[in-house]
Amino acid sequence: QVQLVESGGGLVQAGGSLRLSCAYSAASRRTFSNYACAWFRQAPGKEREFVAAISVGGTIPIYADSVKGRFAISKNNAGNTVYLQMNNLKPEDTGIYSCAAGRTIVDELRSQREVDFWGQGTQVTVSS
Repeated sequence: QVQLVESGGGLVQAGGSLRLSCAYSAASRRTFSNYACAWFRQAPGKEREFVAAISVGGTIPIYADSVKGRFAISKNNAGNTVYLQMNNLKPEDTGIYSCAAGRTIVDELRSQREVDFWGQGTQVTVSS
């Protein structure tokens, strides 16, 4: 079974930065480098939405329009970790951020239907 464990969430003022990490582990032979990875978020009272994704090799990132230019996703296959650097945070970025992995191309991972594994989520709160 695959496990994704997020860390790095917290409380930050508007304009500040946070870096989220997602550590991958697997008891079987499922290799991290075979998975595209993504971050989704869910604000209170709203549906979960796509934030960013990165290709299997870690070379092709894609972003939701709302975070483009402020967030950066990266993937370290050797370290079995995916990151989300969040800069110039806004109160509307508040939510539970969840890491996801899927054996698919990066564009398809905009859809939650393509996710094979989810992390438990980490809370990000941005105060105004």
